[in-house]
Amino acid sequence: MGVSHPIFARQFARASVALDAAGMAAHRRRLVTGLRGLVVEVGAGNGRNLPHYPPAVTRVLAVEPEPRLRALARAAAPAARVPVTVAAGMAEALPIAGGAADVVVFSLVLCSVPDQAAALAEARRILRPGGELRFYEHVVAETPGLRRAQRVADATLWPLFCAGCHTARDTLAAIRTAGFAVTDVDRFRFPASGVPTPASPHVLGAAIRS
Repeated sequence: MGVSHPIFARQFARASVALDAAGMAAHRRRLVTGLRGLVVEVGAGNGRNLPHYPPAVTRVLAVEPEPRLRALARAAAPAARVPVTVAAGMAEALPIAGGAADVVVFSLVLCSVPDQAAALAEARRILRPGGELRFYEHVVAETPGLRRAQRVADATLWPLFCAGCHTARDTLAAIRTAGFAVTDVDRFRFPASGVPTPASPHVLGAAIRS
């Protein structure tokens, strides 16, 4: 089971390097700071988070359905400070037993999964009781004007060119509805300067499997 977006995968791989240089790398570090135990990263992309995992993490299972991005994640794995296994899989059907994970990480992926509720339910299934969800996502805007721009983008070409990405999802509400208690959240715009785009509003935070 998987997906194939060869054009998007090539563009994403190039763009992620530039975005990290523009400040996204710092957000990736914040995302995984303090983690320990077995971590499952859902939609690991080309593996840009992998070098940031701290040594207290015993293993990262990096799940990525897109074959080109998965190959890039495998190439990036040796640079990590912790053991990494890169596996094929979908967010709605993760290749790990229930209750086995200490942490689940979503990083710029809940915007594009076909069924956000199913992906979050699967994350809850694999987390141990009291396990942690870490998330870094772009989300629905708080301002009416940008929300309108997001709705237009989502109804036209944005999902087609961005591998199913939707900019107006209320991901924080979805996390709470899925049975997680949000314990920390930071809202910010990325990039911080320039004209806001439909994908500018970001959240970074943590939640506990309640």
